[in-house]
Amino acid sequence: MPNVKEISNDVVNVLKDKIKVIKTDESSIYLVGPIRLPVNLNGNTVIFQWYSWLNSDEYTEDINQIISNLSSSNLAEYQQSSVLVYGDFKETEESLIRMHSICHTGDIFGSKRCDCGFQLKQSMQMIVNNGAGALFYLANHEGRGIGLFSKAMAYILQENGSDTVEANEKLGFVDDSRNYGDAIEVLKVLRSKPVTLITNNPKKVKALKDAGLAVAGRTPLWGDVSEYNEKYLHTKINRSGHMEEEGTFQND
Repeated sequence: MPNVKEISNDVVNVLKDKIKVIKTDESSIYLVGPIRLPVNLNGNTVIFQWYSWLNSDEYTEDINQIISNLSSSNLAEYQQSSVLVYGDFKETEESLIRMHSICHTGDIFGSKRCDCGFQLKQSMQMIVNNGAGALFYLANHEGRGIGLFSKAMAYILQENGSDTVEANEKLGFVDDSRNYGDAIEVLKVLRSKPVTLITNNPKKVKALKDAGLAVAGRTPLWGDVSEYNEKYLHTKINRSGHMEEEGTFQND
């Protein structure tokens, strides 16, 4: 165990009620929040409550030790996931959730090669319109779990004729290696009532149900179809099992 630096009592007193330790079968998850986060959403300022979480190989509820260990971990080199909560997520009967996989190109740069950036903003708006919900932003899911550098190589293969699934498999990856275990553990802490999942992917619904969570239903999220992503969207349906809704491809 690394040497524990003594953190001032003022810091510990401020943070002790904001850090929750979730014990898992293999390790533990540190969940910090909520933090008031005003967000610019489609030209309106919307107040979300923001949390972030971090996996740890050891289990301790000593806040001083947790903070001390983090200061020597160089966490900026690693991605951490987070969740935006809106409204009375814990108690509201009808709550929407979105398990959103990070997409560096789509979410940040606004790439039209996929629909991820559109899905991110649209699901946030759907949650606000619903009155309560949560968006889980999953940082280790880039490229369906292959990482950003590998995703860049997959894009090159796609430019040379491969579809999304073929490109991943040619690089030695499975089609989809994403894991929702940590997000599900955090969800269990934040809410016990049923949730409606915003997704086109039945694998996400299955992951929640397999973990024993009550899933009230599924809300589809298609849109922003263009010449740049139409093949990608067809591949989602034809190769990856995503559920097409009537009118998904208006230009077909």
